[in-house]
Amino acid sequence: MPKASVKRLIDCSKEQLINLVLDIDKYPEFVPFCLDSKVYSKKKQGDLVLIVADLTIGKGPFKDTYKSDVKFNKKEDTILVTNLDGPLKYLNNKWQFTKKEKVTEILFEVDFELKNHFLNIVMTKSFKFGLHKIADAFQKRAEDLFNKT
Repeated sequence: MPKASVKRLIDCSKEQLINLVLDIDKYPEFVPFCLDSKVYSKKKQGDLVLIVADLTIGKGPFKDTYKSDVKFNKKEDTILVTNLDGPLKYLNNKWQFTKKEKVTEILFEVDFELKNHFLNIVMTKSFKFGLHKIADAFQKRAEDLFNKT
């Protein structure tokens, strides 16, 4: 139901940003509304890195955990995320990383629907705002980690 994308130019290498997004264990330290994370498995299969992980997302009295399937494709410089279990009817996230001279362009696309119709309506209203907050958090984290002078 909610579907949106955000594009950013970040002053870091493509590899640094990919590793940042794949470091799911660290999400509770900087991703808004992420209360906990747990990586169940991480394996390499040819040009793919396959991860199964839980994220606990919440704000105020609302909190829920969903399990996701994360696939990093080294040839395409993409990370695709789909849900396996939890409050989501479906989830499709795509991260695309493109080197642009001295910076990296990130395109972050999100499409999801919650099983709970009422919460889905509430989320739709604040979705774009939340997506930008998440993109801001990844950009700030990258700048903090990789642009030390």
